[in-house]
Amino acid sequence: MSGNIRKRSMAVMLIAMMSSIAFSAYANDLQAIKERGVLRHIGVPYANFVSYIDQGGMKTLTGLDVEIIKGFADSLGVSYEYVPAQWNNMIGKLTGRQVAYKGKQLVMGDKVPTEGDLIANGVTILDWRTEVIDYSYDYFPSGVWLVARTDSSLTPIKPTGNIKHDVDVVKTMVAGREVLAMEHSCLDPNLYDLYDTGAKVILPDGERLLNEMVPAIMKNDAESTLLDVADTLIALEKWPGEIKVIGPISENQKMAVAFRKDSPELKAAFNQYLNAIKKDGTYQALVEKYYPSIYYFYNDYFLEDNKNDI
Repeated sequence: MSGNIRKRSMAVMLIAMMSSIAFSAYANDLQAIKERGVLRHIGVPYANFVSYIDQGGMKTLTGLDVEIIKGFADSLGVSYEYVPAQWNNMIGKLTGRQVAYKGKQLVMGDKVPTEGDLIANGVTILDWRTEVIDYSYDYFPSGVWLVARTDSSLTPIKPTGNIKHDVDVVKTMVAGREVLAMEHSCLDPNLYDLYDTGAKVILPDGERLLNEMVPAIMKNDAESTLLDVADTLIALEKWPGEIKVIGPISENQKMAVAFRKDSPELKAAFNQYLNAIKKDGTYQALVEKYYPSIYYFYNDYFLEDNKNDI
């Protein structure tokens, strides 16, 4: 056998071996979790998706996503484990590789330990994230709004019914204004070309949580802040008459559960579970429990879910 033929044969064998290994990992992802007996839920405390409540001096984990993933674990016949994370490291804990969105592009970082099987904490579907993770069917509507203190001279816009036009109007209003934002999250100013508007973008120091954005503007850290739908609804209830929604900074968005790209069976199992709890009313009951006012703003989204199978 000539050297070239031998090299080609070895190359074919290597490709076949790698394909076999990849297929094995691809096919055994869900089975591995069942054999381990634990489903590991990566979560960032946020709004009512993942939160802690104080019960007699003890913190209890609660939230829409906590209940959904616990139910999913039960459906698989495994126990539930919560893995705490921050916005800047949650994808790394899932995929084993840190990532960041800088300069309007994905930047790959260091390899890190893989700590969980899925991410669920109101994760917004963003284009750059789809390069490194897969999403389940969407299950919650979202979008990013500009929110200001009531003493701000910024005036809420009158919605026109054209979301793109409304976004453009709001962006013209923030020139020279202080806007609090947060990188690595759905409030990343780079996602919405906020720097191009002439806004004075303020990024928080340290690991501030998304639910700390409104308290920050209440303390005059900035005049206004980016805030997504879920957190805005909670903030309006918590600080009635103290904040106002100016208008949208993004077009409509959706949230979903995030999976590694080599977890197709786990994702498929979750999609099946999500479909089931939507059909039997469990999902709707949970949404009403944690976000009762969401129907006022996004009733059409939930009507579509009731009309169609996922």
